[in-house]
Amino acid sequence: MNFWQLEKVCLRGIEPGDAALFFQWNLDSERARHLDFFWPPVSQASVAAWTEEQSLRRLEDGAFHWVIETLDGIPVGSISTHNCDPRNGTFSYGVDIAAQHQRKGFASEAIRLVLRYYFGELRYQKVTVPVHGDNLASIRLHEKLGFQREGVHRRMFFSQGKYEDVLWYGMTVEEFNGGSGK
Repeated sequence: MNFWQLEKVCLRGIEPGDAALFFQWNLDSERARHLDFFWPPVSQASVAAWTEEQSLRRLEDGAFHWVIETLDGIPVGSISTHNCDPRNGTFSYGVDIAAQHQRKGFASEAIRLVLRYYFGELRYQKVTVPVHGDNLASIRLHEKLGFQREGVHRRMFFSQGKYEDVLWYGMTVEEFNGGSGK
């Protein structure tokens, strides 16, 4: 059995050939708004250089970036860990599912795989995730997965001419192991 596979998805490392895929995903402006920042267009060469660099990366300081694929090998999104602090056992992640593949359970399975690895293999004890206050789908996803809303940073995200709150969600290893995440 492949550790990196559940019922709907598997996670794999980024390959240089994924440049066209990431370039296409980057054309979705609404996706960019919910992820981090509405970036200006980048060249195909820039995306190719980034995927080449990512394909050579190993787990560094706890951070990694995966492609999320269906079991049929269709890429549907990506998930990456960051702000990894092994001393305190905390980390964050960001998940991105292409619009045509959303609301099919792919994000929740990818998150469960990453949590299973970080909690069960790397000995991290808590994950914290910022969610834009206007991203109702992500709010519902994290609450359904058992994340606890821990706080609000008011007016911390600016997009489309207005400020939005950033909601902070967290989950401990005990909550993960006591819930449906195993």
